[in-house]
Amino acid sequence: MEEAPGREVVEPVVVERVSTDRGELVLRRVGAHHEVISNGVFLMDTRHGRSERLLVDTALGLHEDPDQVLIGGLGVGFSLVAALADPRVELVTVVEIEPALVAWHTSHLAAYSGHALEDPRVEVVVGDLAEHLGDAGGRYDVVCLDVDNGPDWTVTESNAWLYGDEGSALVVGSLRDWGVLAVWSAHASPAYEERLGLHLAEVHVIEVPVARGEPDVLYVGRNLG
Repeated sequence: MEEAPGREVVEPVVVERVSTDRGELVLRRVGAHHEVISNGVFLMDTRHGRSERLLVDTALGLHEDPDQVLIGGLGVGFSLVAALADPRVELVTVVEIEPALVAWHTSHLAAYSGHALEDPRVEVVVGDLAEHLGDAGGRYDVVCLDVDNGPDWTVTESNAWLYGDEGSALVVGSLRDWGVLAVWSAHASPAYEERLGLHLAEVHVIEVPVARGEPDVLYVGRNLG
């Protein structure tokens, strides 16, 4: 594809490359921004984070007293910062499977998450989200999931289970009565929306326009217990 006349092409610069149990994870810089790439597949960047922040803001807005919040997937920190901005939140548990990504928030990504990992209200769990949810047992008021690119585009194959029938039941089971679940997806997934309707009441679908391609999609619902 030819670039528009006068438009400068900025080549990505690899900042750090690590090998993990799930393959290769790369942090690269493109101009003033950073991107995270897993096994050659784009995961996230620092350009705006509108839908990630809206994911959390919408979920918190539907709960009267969201003192216990779980965020599945640290990303570049937009969701965590949004959760901490709500004074009602007493504890945010962040479950992130990649220790390198957590470490980057003490260096390359610290400016984007505002050193949020140092907030005393934050608990970081480096591990598998499904395992953590299995021990949660109705602990959380709000659960926000931003794992891979959504239900139909999982970079890590094992994460697909989270969006299936058993995984969805496990996620909902981690909520207290009247708890709120919010899930981020890179595009619409009618099958997942229908599945959530079997486990949650009042499932809402929010489309967030993006600069290119299909809109990001947020699925938000309430656990009536």
